[in-house]
Amino acid sequence: MKACSCFVLIYLFLGLSSANAQKSVDIDGRLQPILNEFFEECKKYDIDYNEKLFQLKNIDISNSLPLEENNTVLGMVTRDSEGNAENILINWAAMLDPEMLKVVAFHEFAHHFLDYKHTCQDCNEIMAVTNTSYFDIARDWENQVENLFMTSPVYLTKQTQQPVAAISLQ
Repeated sequence: MKACSCFVLIYLFLGLSSANAQKSVDIDGRLQPILNEFFEECKKYDIDYNEKLFQLKNIDISNSLPLEENNTVLGMVTRDSEGNAENILINWAAMLDPEMLKVVAFHEFAHHFLDYKHTCQDCNEIMAVTNTSYFDIARDWENQVENLFMTSPVYLTKQTQQPVAAISLQ
């Protein structure tokens, strides 16, 4: 009987351990400071990111994204067969310049954490499909980030769902 109860305890412990192991995300250390900065902005705009973070398996630098003329992908959110986000990948080429890396990373983070689609084809905004100058965005960083968060689908939805206090003047 003791052996049976020990077996049950071990089984329970292993079950809890594996459940906790599934609640981890592998994050490339080169992206961690940028992700931390993104999360600080989320806090500033009262946007919860914790649940969406643990939907992911990886936030990583990739050497498998296309990097050729007329077919360059600097970053992407990959999805599983059911359409759920699995990974945020940043092309290694974005690491050639710290400003470009930050713009690309914020762009990909915004797709997942802020529910963004692209805002335009090429308009020098963080959420453009392509940008002729990542450096113009970097020079206007504070305004770009404020615009990114204040016009994000998550932020706008949150604003419309917050109750408005009514004042009665009688």
